[in-house]
Amino acid sequence: MNVVIRNPGMDDVEALHQLFKIVITDTFAKEGIEHMQDDLLEEIEVKKNYLKSDLERNGEKRYFLIAEERDKIIGCIEYGPASELIRTCTNNAYHGLMELGTVFVHPDYQRKGVGNHLLNEIYRTFVEKSIDEFCLDSGYRRSQTIWRKKFGKPDYLLKDFWGEGYDHMIWRVKVADSMKQENI
Repeated sequence: MNVVIRNPGMDDVEALHQLFKIVITDTFAKEGIEHMQDDLLEEIEVKKNYLKSDLERNGEKRYFLIAEERDKIIGCIEYGPASELIRTCTNNAYHGLMELGTVFVHPDYQRKGVGNHLLNEIYRTFVEKSIDEFCLDSGYRRSQTIWRKKFGKPDYLLKDFWGEGYDHMIWRVKVADSMKQENI
């Protein structure tokens, strides 16, 4: 697979909106929460607003990278200021940290290294921008499995946060440690 990582432009907006819809809908289905349509639509809108912020401010507040294969957008990754949810759940301990978010890979391309490629590029971006550590969170069980494998035990485990059996996890990660683990 020949994946190209780059910053998005205005010409990519529609394709990214479609990617958001596809990945979030697929995630909700795999998590067994597809009935939560209001939450699904809200999450799609949040991602659209993050993308808009990146494009309007040239990555100053929100910063996206996209993965393409043969001119088709197959994934994206984004970072920005730690969300209100993270700040609240950590009692503002993560205030001022950048949050790694929107790590989306089209379902047809999952488990093929696209997400790792996006992560490695965002680590390089963090180094270029002198960002030494970041945080991330997840309420999705499948994603939590991936993040635990990459970053270990979460720093915060909020049991049954989203309902019985639906925990929320938050990690604080040093960029240098992640790069070392990935041999970058």
